[in-house]
Amino acid sequence: MNVVFGVDIGGSGIKGAPVDLVRGDLAQPRHKVLTPHPAVPDGVADRVAEVVTHFGWSGPVGVTFPGVVTAGVTRTAANVDDSWIDVDAAKLLAERLGGLPVTVLNDADAAGIAEMAFGAGRGRNGTVLMLTLGTGIGSALFVDGRLVPNTELGHLELHGHEAEQRASTKAKEDADLGWHHWARRVQKYLAHLEMLFSPELFIIGGGVSRKAEKFLPLIKDIRAEIVPAELQNNAGIVGAAMTAAGPR
Repeated sequence: MNVVFGVDIGGSGIKGAPVDLVRGDLAQPRHKVLTPHPAVPDGVADRVAEVVTHFGWSGPVGVTFPGVVTAGVTRTAANVDDSWIDVDAAKLLAERLGGLPVTVLNDADAAGIAEMAFGAGRGRNGTVLMLTLGTGIGSALFVDGRLVPNTELGHLELHGHEAEQRASTKAKEDADLGWHHWARRVQKYLAHLEMLFSPELFIIGGGVSRKAEKFLPLIKDIRAEIVPAELQNNAGIVGAAMTAAGPR
């Protein structure tokens, strides 16, 4: 199967599209709806179903989730309601989609899988760390191309705060920070990650990756190479579809 559906659940929006797994790109323009607030399981599942049925899709579906996911069960909940904790999300979504096969995984892991296969991490060995800067900060850690799942490094403590409370795109917007000020915060976060993991490559994703030229040149004194995600904000959708398709 060369086309599989991917859905990316975020704190502010839920977007999805069929994905061409040969090209590693969307087969059709994505459809996006707003994440309900509060973002409880039933409400989010309804919106996921709205995205999938928009395309009349009837095959496997991969879905990203902003939190730790093990065997389809959501173990933590970041930027969605705490009632997601310990929910069998794969079962809930499959039921809401009329029995379609559903695979659920961490959102940043999905983005990283796509970038390693089709984007900025293609062909890279060693330690690679993908970060998605958005409502929070997601992370995907790869060692010689193999994913270490559910790292959730946005929740590391940095100067007395969770890192995502200081260096996410939302933190920039909430504090009305300019690019220079925010880049210094991102730099401190990358330096902390570099001390812990010594990656050869940082891939910076999320919606802000479209504006990489405004802040990446401002980040100094990091030994690892730092590049923007090539799939930008579609990486989660692509990675979700790749995971639902299984090994190729």
